[in-house]
Amino acid sequence: MERTTPTPPLAVAQLAKRLGERVRSARIRRKLRKEDLALKAGLSRNAIDAVEAGKLTTGLGTYLLALWAMGLAEGLDLIADPGLDRDGLALELDPQTMRVRVGTKVDNDF
Repeated sequence: MERTTPTPPLAVAQLAKRLGERVRSARIRRKLRKEDLALKAGLSRNAIDAVEAGKLTTGLGTYLLALWAMGLAEGLDLIADPGLDRDGLALELDPQTMRVRVGTKVDNDF
């Protein structure tokens, strides 16, 4: 049976492309060749090519290693930070979306 990969939403593909472009820009500003970044991150040059191309099939760890090797990993702590998730906080505090536990009657008859 042939496996097909679903096409990602355009917005996701564009995010990945922009991230790849940012990684490339950061590498160039640091005057690093792809080979240098690959060596520093413990990756292959092909992996760096994939990151800079924004390929969605490239693992998250590969992106993280490339960013870490350039000293850009600190900003990642802000991604999906629960304290900065305004929509999530609003939903958490909204009484209409709170889960209600239905009480169960305890039968103590022995």
